[in-house]
Amino acid sequence: MARLRPGDTAPDFELPRDGGGSISLSDLSGKPVVLFFYPKDDTKGCTEEAISFSALADEFAAAKIALVGISPDSVKSHDRFAKKHSLAVALAADEEKTVVEAYGVWVEKSMYGRKYMGVERTTFLIDPEGRINRIWEKVKVAGHADEVLAAAKALATD
Repeated sequence: MARLRPGDTAPDFELPRDGGGSISLSDLSGKPVVLFFYPKDDTKGCTEEAISFSALADEFAAAKIALVGISPDSVKSHDRFAKKHSLAVALAADEEKTVVEAYGVWVEKSMYGRKYMGVERTTFLIDPEGRINRIWEKVKVAGHADEVLAAAKALATD
């Protein structure tokens, strides 16, 4: 599948989310949306990333920017993860991996010489019309949430 690029229409989705119910991209249209894809609940980098986005959740909300974390973990796993770390971001469960595949972040990875499929930590900034504005690939967690917030705020005031 072709990689998504800025300017492309973001693939719509509807996924179950932590705390019950579901979340869809079309429900969020009309405002900027940040989707951060992460490999696994309660692992070091993913926990740091979710906590750093949660710390800025009020600022995202004040700027009317939707913030959604997506991983292949189950809703039950997301509920435990959110509760354990007092997360303030919506976590969507993509157990079928349809959304990670649609966004091109389900990739072959390699660790200690072993190849496996997994989520490449990637963040998408989607404009109010549903087009991809910016993509951060192979995200390094330190400072990332702040950088995304700044870019999203700039988009929200365009």
